Amino acid sequence: MVMTFAEIEEHARQLSAEDRARLAELMLESLLEDPDPEIAAAWDREIERRVTAYERGEAKTYAADEVFAEARRLTQ
Repeated sequence: MVMTFAEIEEHARQLSAEDRARLAELMLESLLEDPDPEIAAAWDREIERRVTAYERGEAKTYAADEVFAEARRLTQ
């Protein structure tokens, strides 16, 4: 049985907020094209490089409250 859009929407609205957010995420992901394998591999290498630098204490980090304070300062 095929459901109409209205039926799907009605059922989706009955989900918990967490499940609706997950459903929205999955629907948005379904619109994206498959990533280029070379680009995906490059991102994987970059993520690994950043994680390794962080774990070695080589990455400069900032406290979240400082970042948010600076963001607020810049938008005022």
